[in-house]
Amino acid sequence: MSKRIMRFAITLIAAAAVSACGVAKLGPNYARPALDVPAALASTGGTATNVDWLAWWKGFNDPVLDGLLTEAASNSQDLALATARIAEARATLDQNAANFYPSVDLTASTARTRTSENARSYSTSAGPYSNDRQLGLSASYEIDFWGRYARADEAARARMLAQEASRGTVLTTLYASVAQSYFALRALDAQQTLAEQTFATRSENLRLQKRRFDAGVIGELDLRQAESEAAGIQATLQQTQQSRSNAESALAVLLGRKPGDILVPTLARGADLGTLYAAPSIPADLPSDVLTRRPDVVAAEQALVAANADIGQARAAYFPKLSLTASVGYESKALKDLFDPASLFWNLVGNLTQPIFRGGALKAVEAAANARQQQAVATYTQTVQNAFRDVHDALNNVAAGRDITATTAKRIDALRSTLRLADLRYKNGYSSYLDVLNAQRDLSQAESGLIDTQRSQLNAVVSLYKALGGGWDARSVVSLAEKP
Repeated sequence: MSKRIMRFAITLIAAAAVSACGVAKLGPNYARPALDVPAALASTGGTATNVDWLAWWKGFNDPVLDGLLTEAASNSQDLALATARIAEARATLDQNAANFYPSVDLTASTARTRTSENARSYSTSAGPYSNDRQLGLSASYEIDFWGRYARADEAARARMLAQEASRGTVLTTLYASVAQSYFALRALDAQQTLAEQTFATRSENLRLQKRRFDAGVIGELDLRQAESEAAGIQATLQQTQQSRSNAESALAVLLGRKPGDILVPTLARGADLGTLYAAPSIPADLPSDVLTRRPDVVAAEQALVAANADIGQARAAYFPKLSLTASVGYESKALKDLFDPASLFWNLVGNLTQPIFRGGALKAVEAAANARQQQAVATYTQTVQNAFRDVHDALNNVAAGRDITATTAKRIDALRSTLRLADLRYKNGYSSYLDVLNAQRDLSQAESGLIDTQRSQLNAVVSLYKALGGGWDARSVVSLAEKP
């Protein structure tokens, strides 16, 4: 009995070995589409060297920002969703890997039957009642001569890697969104401080104008103009406070905080906007391997790998399938004789199936697989194009922001001199109070514009890091993709 079982096991193992060694995978082998991409990226003109691309935000030297990003990564439901999708894809990969092994089941059954005494097969010696008890193993295995299961495994593995990379896209987007929201909040803090200072100045001007009006030095027009200007700045301050409160709740959502903490957000402040802007955060040199650093590009390529493998699965359906089915065990009408050597049974069946006519179904499946592969090529190409556009736009915005900031700073210096001269001319009776108000408005708008420009420049720097895949470690996915 043991020899028979041994031969049974050897047969299945040999079949698996033949399948593993003799696979001729049908369908095209994957090759990355040839795209005309630049060998190197343009220089940023930045000053930051030895950039830690996995934690680029540390270049701003703000521990509060570091803590917010850590909090967001820990609480993000988008990341939790992406992680669950990876687990699902990995389970699918494991499920496909099971096809390379025989399926073995333990079977046990018991039956009691009554035969019709009027039936032709009825035997009076046996009686109408009979028992049958069975205990054994059954196994089946399909030899993967044409690589259908191998291609399925290749596709499942690529889709798992695509999900890994998609999580990277979520992560880089989260980091960029939190950093830009924090910069927006610090910009609104600066706008509020500017509005408070401006309102205090306008209130003092209004107080002085009231004294002059009461003394008969100025007319009512100058007084009403001062009142209007103070009220206008107060309205600006109120609008800034409103925007600041909304920015706090938006950042609290990105951080994944509880609903109560979103209703009444409490957010720490670190470096002010000017300090953040002055930090050496712009990288001096850019990595040229954008195609392997950006998670969306990696995900698009792995989707293309999977679609390419699906073509092989579709083509394998044209060829014969060879399946082996076997069972071994004991069968007896009496329980006491179940393990008697005479109760042993076994069988081994080979089954060959060759599709002959499917009404065009197989051809349609292959055509659909080819169409999906072409869609994946187009998606991958567009993703690469968008990647280089993101890099171009980020570099352009960084350079433009630097120039606009310098120009705005020069304008502010000139406007301060203009305000000083206008105020001097007004006090000496050479010009109207309207000239002073115009100079004050221009200076306030320029100072507010400088804050917005600095915030835009910080956002552009963040966009540059995001465009280059900063914050995501591509090495794990790339190394897995390179394994056979």
